Amino acid sequence: MRFLMYWLIDWPRRVAGQLTWFAPLFARITVGYVFLLSGWGKLHNLAQVTENFIGWGVPHPRLLTPFVSGVEFFGGLFLLLGFMTRISAGALGIVMIVAIRAAKWADVDSLETLLGFDEFEYLALFVWLAIAGPGLVSVDAWLQRWYERGGARCAARARNGQALV
Repeated sequence: MRFLMYWLIDWPRRVAGQLTWFAPLFARITVGYVFLLSGWGKLHNLAQVTENFIGWGVPHPRLLTPFVSGVEFFGGLFLLLGFMTRISAGALGIVMIVAIRAAKWADVDSLETLLGFDEFEYLALFVWLAIAGPGLVSVDAWLQRWYERGGARCAARARNGQALV
């Protein structure tokens, strides 16, 4: 019984413990790349995207089209880099909620339908990234380590013209 518990519970937990850096990196690369390209495409086709927003009944489409396109592009870029990950994931999550409500809500006839939308799957990843954070392989983690080592104190002294001793 002990051997079975080791192979079914303890060993997978130990292996997963060595790969905690991989899950957020994989999630960020996956959705970051998708939304970087999506935002880029929308930014270069604003007229058509604006017409789509009008057709879906999105308020203020001429204002929101470039805004949402920029959120997708820069949010995707930032997720790829792991920079401002929680903010980017939160903003993209809101975009997904609005996209479901505006463009897909009429098609929802069951929980299964709602959960089957790509937008809902992206939303799940964005919620996870917003809560779990970017992981160790990210600009955010590097900035956090720099800040904790006293980088912020050095920057403040440099701003005030004090010697960096």
